[in-house]
Amino acid sequence: MINNKSSAPATRRLQSEESFRTAADCIGEITPGKSLFAITRGQFSMIDAILYCLDQCGRSKLSLWTWTIAEYEVQCLERLMIDGRLVSASLIIDKGAQRKNAEIIKGWVGKFGPKSVRFALNHAKIATVESEKFRILLRGSMNLNFNPRFEQFDLTEGGEDFDLVRKIENELPYMENPTQRELYAATKVGHAFSKEQLSLFDGIRTWKK
Repeated sequence: MINNKSSAPATRRLQSEESFRTAADCIGEITPGKSLFAITRGQFSMIDAILYCLDQCGRSKLSLWTWTIAEYEVQCLERLMIDGRLVSASLIIDKGAQRKNAEIIKGWVGKFGPKSVRFALNHAKIATVESEKFRILLRGSMNLNFNPRFEQFDLTEGGEDFDLVRKIENELPYMENPTQRELYAATKVGHAFSKEQLSLFDGIRTWKK
């Protein structure tokens, strides 16, 4: 069974770090209610942080939000796909990656099931790791690979922030090949923008790097 109880906000142990070393050195021991904010130099990636959390959590459910997957990040996801500690995993990824990252997405679906990928309009970098003991939310500016630049990283255990991310994940429909209109509806961007504003982006799938 996966724990569904949120840690009480009053028990949070606030921590700030200026990090120059590994994910393990930065995050340290994960405890109930832990809250960490860190500035890194890009020396570890979101995948490194996830793997370190799995070291402490053991068998877990994972969700990973990303915009796209560059060629040099494929190995990062392949590393997750062979990790026996994952009970289940879901990938929330921008629709623009469907064509460009077709092979890695196909591999993910083959490992975690036909509904383990949700296409959306997404630029968020988020991950959740949920075990019997912990409900960890990771987020930051970092992508799936290391990057020698200032990056910001946050980790919290339990709480309403985890619940909000899980709620949104549960609301996202499975769409095998969604249209732009269906993506707008699923991502609920219409709640934040008018039809006139959104019309400026019709037909635009991804920003070019």
